[in-house]
Amino acid sequence: MENCKTGYPKRWKLLLPGLLLAVAWMFARPPVFVSAKPALPDSEPPGPDRYTSITIEVTLNEWWLTAWEDNEVHCQLLVEHDGLPTPGEVYDTCGEKLYAQWWGNSPSCDQEDPTVCKGYYLQLIGTQTAEKVVPVTLPEPTVWISIENCETDINGWCITQPVLVLTGEEPLPNESILSLSGFAGEDSFTCEGNRCEFLLAKSDESGIRLTFWGASSYGDTSRVYEAVVQVLEANEDSDLIPKWYVSVLSSQWTGVPAASCAVFWEAFPPPEGLPDWLNTPDSSEELQSKIPYVYLAGNLIAQGAVDASACADNGLLPDGAASPCGLEAARDEVDLWQNRFDVLILQVAHQSDVPAQLLKNLFSRESQFWPGVFRESEDVGLGQITDNGADTALLWNPTFYNEFCPLVLEQSVCSQYGYAKLKPAYQAILRGALVSNVDATCETCPLGIDISKADFSVALFGRTLLANCEQAGKILQNVTGDPAGVNVSYEDMWRLTLVNYNAGPGCLGEAVETAYATRTDLTWENISAQLEPGCQLSIDYVNDITK
Repeated sequence: MENCKTGYPKRWKLLLPGLLLAVAWMFARPPVFVSAKPALPDSEPPGPDRYTSITIEVTLNEWWLTAWEDNEVHCQLLVEHDGLPTPGEVYDTCGEKLYAQWWGNSPSCDQEDPTVCKGYYLQLIGTQTAEKVVPVTLPEPTVWISIENCETDINGWCITQPVLVLTGEEPLPNESILSLSGFAGEDSFTCEGNRCEFLLAKSDESGIRLTFWGASSYGDTSRVYEAVVQVLEANEDSDLIPKWYVSVLSSQWTGVPAASCAVFWEAFPPPEGLPDWLNTPDSSEELQSKIPYVYLAGNLIAQGAVDASACADNGLLPDGAASPCGLEAARDEVDLWQNRFDVLILQVAHQSDVPAQLLKNLFSRESQFWPGVFRESEDVGLGQITDNGADTALLWNPTFYNEFCPLVLEQSVCSQYGYAKLKPAYQAILRGALVSNVDATCETCPLGIDISKADFSVALFGRTLLANCEQAGKILQNVTGDPAGVNVSYEDMWRLTLVNYNAGPGCLGEAVETAYATRTDLTWENISAQLEPGCQLSIDYVNDITK
């Protein structure tokens, strides 16, 4: 293809006369591992630079800061909004010294002779119009990644050789994408225009890193994007035709969204599909279960939702669980209750991209779907969160922090610092608020449960689980120096996430470090074998949720 300049030797082009230029992994050469990040060119792409200004007419309110003692005007302020100028506006316009004399030293004057009053007062004089220059950020160029020429079989394998396509998009009228550039592994490429095509063939199992950006006629470039592309090839003797399976992990991917946390981990889900415990079904009915939960039955009996008076023990054992007779009496209500959150679980799965079945299995293991305190422990809610768990959610899920923090603290505090830089007192307030919001215990509510709070907590636990996925991935990256998916399978990364959720990052980090030091493969079996004795309960925990 004439419009594509690459860093490949010319003889490579001759291998595919009349076809699209292939990326480096088509050819017999040493593999390029995902962890290798090529250096950007000497003239690093500048990125978007799209700022302009417009002039608008505004109405300004004129205020005077006047001294009581002599009615002398000491400062003039012009503000756009109604009401008194804010303290910040007085500080910025009148200066620190005058602000200090006014703020806190100007009590209301209730004297008949105002000249005996101390300090200053604000006086509205009138309004005037003025022109104001407003800075405007223009939409920036982007580059998208897609797959074409992939006719699939029933298992999702391409039976025609797929083509990876980069497409530049310029949102400004009268402007266009001039070229697309980047690296495929360590090999550079540049394609003229807004389209770049690569014929795909088998890659290393870890895939190859694609770094790319677009240059615009506006004079700037897009952001620098990354993708990790894995191409599996099935060309065994039993196959009549070759087949390819393509997985792309990138924020710019336009195809079917990647599985939960796959992009962050750079971990490719298996082509044969995910196990049931990591699935999100099409309907909430597919989440339904009929498990005889004795603790849930005991709570329903104790709260009067089930009449177990016919049982000799009133249906309850000394520890609060249902007796066999009580469980039988509560069976219908237990079946209804354990499925009452299914619709919400599915909604949260679609909104926050956490596997629905995993979230339901976690609730099953943690609380048996009773959204209050479980056996009088410090853990609360459907997912039995603790103060430490709240800390993980707020620290490792910035999107959730940005949504939750303003519900508790002033927006200025939330946006200025971020959770990690908040004062410890503010962090404690947020953690306490989060734990309180998932604890649905309510003495004055029917069944002793605030159902609206329990429903609200489903989304909070979904966000918390995603925060643990990010923390677990970071632990693997810190130990190995590579993205988590380079050394650990997608399924095992979820198992390690559950260890992080249940036992904490200390337990997970030490086990990963020990396993990595022994130079064994970082599988679930090898890492879990290195868990310290005090952390080993999480093995049964993970097995219960994933079976």
